[in-house]
Amino acid sequence: MTYSTSEMMTVAAARRLRNGSVCFVGIGLPSKAANLARLTSAPDVVLIYESGPIGAKPTVLPLSIGDGELAETADTVVSTSEIFRYWLQGGRVDVGFLGAAQVDRFGNINTTVVGDYHHPKVRLPGAGGAPEIAGSAKSVLIILKQSARSFVDKLDFITSVGHGEGGDSRKRLGLPGAGPVGIITDLCIMEPEAGTHEFVVTALHPGVTREQVVAATGWEIRFADTVAVSEEPTEVELTALRDLEARTAAAHGQVAGEA
Repeated sequence: MTYSTSEMMTVAAARRLRNGSVCFVGIGLPSKAANLARLTSAPDVVLIYESGPIGAKPTVLPLSIGDGELAETADTVVSTSEIFRYWLQGGRVDVGFLGAAQVDRFGNINTTVVGDYHHPKVRLPGAGGAPEIAGSAKSVLIILKQSARSFVDKLDFITSVGHGEGGDSRKRLGLPGAGPVGIITDLCIMEPEAGTHEFVVTALHPGVTREQVVAATGWEIRFADTVAVSEEPTEVELTALRDLEARTAAAHGQVAGEA
């Protein structure tokens, strides 16, 4: 089956979720990838959303964390304070799944403003629970489409800390989680280099060249000594993803599934 670069990105991200893991999910691309994982390779993944649903199993992608679909399909619903204090800060979340407007070489995220904070070119949706997720989840996955505008040498605003300034920066900040362990884009997969914690390319998606990745990155991107090629989406994965998107479009239009 033929597939788009966006489908390749979503499938590659979904594959990173371990079956049975507890995943704190962001809305948009993270939710699409996490729910694809639940429908394919990780049927027992436990999806948690900021508004309180635990074990959510939505049949369509939610429009927001307050979408009734999440509560109606969850194993249980608790208060937002319990989600953050008991589950997240208590060390019970295996992976936080986040999107971003901008990301830098150390996996720090901006979802606040583009440009000067007081006179921004663009005011973005804001932090939500992302700073706490990035700080306290045992690990973090980031998913976004790759361009020189989104992969920047210096963030306009640090909303959520990844590996800070690199090296042992995160440890010195006293953050308990391991931080970002993967950035999945429509071109490649990046992982933090041991020691420096700078993100380097470890896998290219089929048909993507190194030159394309370099052109779509605002810093001098480096490649691992061995760069793999992502496995193409299977028919099962593509069918599950397209059916999910079709159900969502029928229920809400295209909004919920987009970045």
